[in-house]
Amino acid sequence: MPNIVSDYRAPLFLRNGHLNTIYPSLFRKLKPTMCYREQIDTQDNDFLFLDWYTLDDLSHSDLSEPKRLVIISHGLEGHSERPYVLGMANHLNKLGWDALAWNFRTCGPVMNRQKRFYHSGATDDLARVIQHASERGYQQIALVGFSMGGNLSLLHAGRESASLNKAVIGVVGISVPCDLEGCANQLAKPQNSIYMKRFLRDLHHKMAAKQQAFPDDICIDNYQDIRNFKQFDDLYTAPLHGFKDATDYWTQSSCLQYLPDICLPTLLINAQDDPFLSESAYPYHEADASSMLYLETPANGGHVGFVSFNNDGSYWIEQRVGGFLKDILK
Repeated sequence: MPNIVSDYRAPLFLRNGHLNTIYPSLFRKLKPTMCYREQIDTQDNDFLFLDWYTLDDLSHSDLSEPKRLVIISHGLEGHSERPYVLGMANHLNKLGWDALAWNFRTCGPVMNRQKRFYHSGATDDLARVIQHASERGYQQIALVGFSMGGNLSLLHAGRESASLNKAVIGVVGISVPCDLEGCANQLAKPQNSIYMKRFLRDLHHKMAAKQQAFPDDICIDNYQDIRNFKQFDDLYTAPLHGFKDATDYWTQSSCLQYLPDICLPTLLINAQDDPFLSESAYPYHEADASSMLYLETPANGGHVGFVSFNNDGSYWIEQRVGGFLKDILK
């Protein structure tokens, strides 16, 4: 589909990609309103934590009547209670959608069992969550993913299009690093050092826990020498998840190559001033050639920002997603 002309206008003081990125993390405070946290098993004897934000209390309801559900996937080193997740769940609840925000492995309240953790191509876990929701009676499921979770959602919709659960009716990706190598190189630039250092610091804590559990397979003695995702993924992500190296991991796990295979309505929103994204993360050609992919690239918005000040406390991105899902239902 043609590139959509966006109506997002950032507040004057946030017309800078870095400011729009950082502002919500510092100043947006939302209280979790989930009615039920659930732990489900995976096929490899591990587990995932799911937070349900529903119109009915799942702990007392058998969901005998099918309802609409949005499955929200968070970003790198995020979790189900980040403000952008809560804001999306709250807004879509008001529009009649139940919401399920799941935590990637190692991102929940406790460390996962297996040696593997989460990565940008782990669509098997997303498929497990979708299957579980479908088994609970949901017949209309939309996928909404932020950043890495957006890549994961789009990758699943494209790479597994032939086997995609029939309940899935649409996908939305927000601030998506469609080309992982290009975006890893972008984050390695000096102007993004504040983000890179924070990601590596948070990942350090998790790799330390992994080393304690698997001392023969994981070593963090020289972790302080890591400066970028190339080094981290070469040392940890690739070998622990069956990839040759970081480049092989990025190549196999980038959603960009699978966008033409998506067969259901899909909206991709990447701000032009997103400090995390490389030029290759804006798939104009793929959108022009697709009958299902809608690409929206507002001038501002930062990375998972899109701040706006509305009377109900919602951000523009939540209203935009709600409108897209409403169009799908039509």
